[in-house]
Amino acid sequence: MRWLVDGYNVIRRSPELKAREVESLEGGRRALLHLIARARRALQDEFTIVFDGARLSGGTPPVAGRIRVVFSRPPLTADDDLMRLARQLRNGAIVVSSDRKVQDAARRAGSAVLTAEQFLEALDVPETPGADRPDMKDASEDEPAREKRGNPRRLSKKAKQAQRALGRLRQP
Repeated sequence: MRWLVDGYNVIRRSPELKAREVESLEGGRRALLHLIARARRALQDEFTIVFDGARLSGGTPPVAGRIRVVFSRPPLTADDDLMRLARQLRNGAIVVSSDRKVQDAARRAGSAVLTAEQFLEALDVPETPGADRPDMKDASEDEPAREKRGNPRRLSKKAKQAQRALGRLRQP
C-alpha cells in the first residue's frame, strides 16, 4: 500500500510540526519525516510525501528507505501531484490531505482518503485547536440534503476505507 501525504497540509495541522516549521521550512519537513519514519517501522507500506516548490540543494532528502519525498515543479502544485499519483495508483493508495479538491479527486480515483487530523490522531500527535474550523460553513452545506437510502447503521464505502487505513496505522 502506498501512502500519499500532503506535506505542508499535515505540518500545519499539528502544533508541534507547525512550531518546527516556524523555525524553518526545512525543520518542519524534517519533523514530519521523523514522525512518518516512526510510523513506517511498524508497517511494510511505502510513503510518498509531496511538498510545494522546488527542493533546495542539501535540503530534505528525496529518498529515505520506503519514504520518498517529492517536490512539485512550478507551475504544478503539491495538490496537482497528489491527484496525479492517486489516479495512477487508484485503489492501491491512501491519500492524506485536508484539501477538499484533493480528497474528491482521490475518491474518484478509488483511493482511500484520510484528513490530516485523522492521520495525526492515529500517530498520536496533538492537532491544532480549531484546525477543523467547525464554525465555518462548508460549500456542500449549501446544498439541500438528499434522502438517504439503505441501512443507516452501515458505514459507507469511503468510511470503511478510512477505517481500514487508520487501522493500518494503529497496528503495533
